[in-house]
Amino acid sequence: MRWITVEPSIGTVGDAYDNALMETINGLYKAECIRTTIFHDGPYKTIADVEYATASWVDWYNHRRLHGSLGMVSPDQYEATYYEILARVCQLNGATPIEKARDE
Repeated sequence: MRWITVEPSIGTVGDAYDNALMETINGLYKAECIRTTIFHDGPYKTIADVEYATASWVDWYNHRRLHGSLGMVSPDQYEATYYEILARVCQLNGATPIEKARDE
């Protein structure tokens, strides 16, 4: 692995540290999507029902959920605000956002 500059995870294979992020997302998915009727109506009857509910949950999770570490705004709103601020800073400094990002 060293020749492609990839480092192994902090834990050993199979321990709690190795899968912690995946277990967290899986738990959220089950609690917010599978065990509720927020993203679907009634019980699941087909694989397509699960796929549709999953796609709806992923869209909500990635774009519209309020995120505590982002100041209780959605990821989309946070990103839009970030780029608005970046554009203003670049305008004040006489650089384009692309040049600014490249220099960082």
